[in-house]
Amino acid sequence: MAGLYVHIPFCVRKCAYCDFLSFPCQEPPAEYLEALLQEIRLAGRLFPGQRYETLFIGGGTPSLLTGQAMAKLLEALAGAFTLGEGAEVTVECNPGTVDGEKLAAYHAAGVNRLSFGLQSANDRLLQAIGRIHTFRQFLDGFLLAQQAGFTNINVDLMYGLPGQHVVDYLDTIQKVTALAPTHISAYSLILEPETPLYDQVRAGTVALPEEDRVWEMQEAGRAALEALGYRRYEISNYARPTFQCRHNLNYWENGAYLGLGLGAHSAMALGGWRRWNNATALDAYYAALKAGALPIETQEKIPQKEEMFECVMLGLRMLKGVDRAAFLARFGQDVCSVYPEAVEALVALDWACVSPDSLRLTAAGLDMENSALLYFMED
Repeated sequence: MAGLYVHIPFCVRKCAYCDFLSFPCQEPPAEYLEALLQEIRLAGRLFPGQRYETLFIGGGTPSLLTGQAMAKLLEALAGAFTLGEGAEVTVECNPGTVDGEKLAAYHAAGVNRLSFGLQSANDRLLQAIGRIHTFRQFLDGFLLAQQAGFTNINVDLMYGLPGQHVVDYLDTIQKVTALAPTHISAYSLILEPETPLYDQVRAGTVALPEEDRVWEMQEAGRAALEALGYRRYEISNYARPTFQCRHNLNYWENGAYLGLGLGAHSAMALGGWRRWNNATALDAYYAALKAGALPIETQEKIPQKEEMFECVMLGLRMLKGVDRAAFLARFGQDVCSVYPEAVEALVALDWACVSPDSLRLTAAGLDMENSALLYFMED
């Protein structure tokens, strides 16, 4: 399986916690869209024969694209690449940037999955992290998406926000699940250097919840989501049956993916496992494409030992764990034979369990995933 990723690096305003590659803009400039179409044409010719089962358009805020621009982008992608029948086609949406007409146009163009970045149903908390929308705007957008025909919708939530309490997080979960989205991603706030929120916390003008309170939010949220029928299938992701995010599953299974757009990353088996990323400066991105070249900034061939570790590191994020048969087919060795000491130690700690089909972390192990991975680094 392989996936396509397209990056639209523009948003109305960057959130206070965001360190993603993006720029403030009311509408993606025509120059960027034309450059992106050129990259699509070039990449389609250079990587023929690959079949893609998922397409994810992320950002930034891809929902700044007009319906016409989205249709043009999807038409170009379908013309340059082979998309599997029933391919999952996701667009990230920021509440406050969509309306009924735009959503209907997205659906008509072939988008079949939306991912709304809500984060919280509490407007006070949204303001604290610099979101541009209110809960009412999210609610309006979600209902318009359903009216436009979307039946597969994810909602992103965050916990550990400044001024957030367990009751706030559970209230958000209650309000969101009442809408019956098919998928929920629940992430702990990560304080990233060189972001406004990082500077505010360091200056003492903003306080984050204590670690124990964040843990309580995580555990209470997990229990609430599972009680409401959302099955946890990855550390931070929950879904109704059959609605797991196929694009992200491909990442966690260390599958091939091709990234298009500014700063996008790619990984493919091309005479060994290779990884590369695009230029992160707009001028360099534009210049390469005007010269008829892909805008690749760095590339590397991944040693097999590192590739094996990445398969374990990513696979253990999923509740199903690392598929032993898939690992054996890829490397000619069983994962438990490659890392015998790590497996033995984690099983003894009750952090992992081994079956004929998989190596996976237990509930306790998932909570200690970073510590568990250290055993594989040392083996």
